This record gives sequence, C-alpha cells and structure tokens, in this order.
Amino acid sequence: MKWSPEDAMQAYLHTLQLCKTHLNNEDFTLGTRNIIQPQCMEFISALAAGNQAKLMVQVTSNQGINPLTIALAVAAKYTKARFVCILHQLQDLENSRAQLSCYDLEDAVELVHGNPCEVIMEFKNIDFAVIDCKFEGFLRLFEIIDVNLRGSIVVVSNILERRIGAGFGEVIKGRTGVECVTRSIGEGMELTRIGLMSCCQPQKKRFKRFHVITFED
Repeated sequence: MKWSPEDAMQAYLHTLQLCKTHLNNEDFTLGTRNIIQPQCMEFISALAAGNQAKLMVQVTSNQGINPLTIALAVAAKYTKARFVCILHQLQDLENSRAQLSCYDLEDAVELVHGNPCEVIMEFKNIDFAVIDCKFEGFLRLFEIIDVNLRGSIVVVSNILERRIGAGFGEVIKGRTGVECVTRSIGEGMELTRIGLMSCCQPQKKRFKRFHVITFED
C-alpha cells in the first residue's frame, strides 16, 4: 500500500475539526452508548487515507453507524475510495443517511442493508475493514472476509464483547503465506496489518552495476 502523507494529513485535520465541532453534541455518539475516543477516529481516518485504500468496508452492530463510520467517510472523501457500510437493521438506513448529511458526508458512504455474513461475500480484495464485535456473527466474518493479502488493514472494535473465539489476527495467521501484526489502539479496539510473507512476494530483478575504469600510461 503506497503511503500518501498529504491525504493522511487532510483526513486527520478534517476528522479533528469534526471532533472539536461535535464532541459536545449528544448526537455525535451516533447510536453508541460510549463515544469512541476522538484520537482513535483521527488515527483511523489518517491511516485509511494515507494508505490510499481503494475499497473500505465497515460492519456495524444493530446500533447503526458510529464515529468510525465518520472517520472512514472522511478518508474516502479525500481518496475517492469506495466505502461500504453494512447495516444489519433496515430501519437504520434512513436514520444513518440523515446523520451523515449533518457532516456533509452522505455522498462518501454507500449504505447497504443485509446480513453482513452474506453481503461481505460480494467484496473482494478489501483494503481497509472495520468489524464490530457486537455483531453476533463476527467470528464468521473473520473467516470469510476477503482482504487484500498484498497489504490491508482490519480494525476490530468492541473487543470486550468478544467473550469467546480467536481474534482476527489469530484467524488470518492460519492462511498460508500470510503474515500479520496486531496491536491494541484505544480502549476495546485492535488493529491488524496484513501482508504477504517476503518469500511469497514477487522478486524484483536485480542488475549488477559495472564500473569501467580506464588507466592511461
């Protein structure tokens, strides 16, 4: 994934401004009981934009969109990426559109209703994904999600709800030729970066350089 410091900075500052503007607004919780830490929003937005993610997918719980939706929408606005937010409840569609319009981000998000385990199968080579562990089928999602193995990032939120089962990093490590690193970010969130092992990467041809030295008598 090619890093773009310009897009990362723009997304970071835009998300920061939204946090400052709406932090004291109760609606900023966007259906969540506890607001996601603002610094995590800025980090996620900058990370998605900076990595030039072309396809981003978010799986929410039955509480609709959340602050991470806003973070990814900001990133998509700057990189022109396709951002799909999968909603489990049909009644969340109109409410989510109205909430996104408050941030002038309704055009940056593609809202889709359906069973996340079925809808996610339609997307291949996902560059950036966010999965909410409050969705009861999150373990199944870990197994079937098709991420870009050459370079992708998966953020798992509400991991405190994950009372049983392996984490996403543990699941992805079972795939041949794939390596990943998982780190905690903020409270109740994990980030996993995925890539091919060096032995599976296409090797660039190396050319030896020859220097010609001429001696004169």
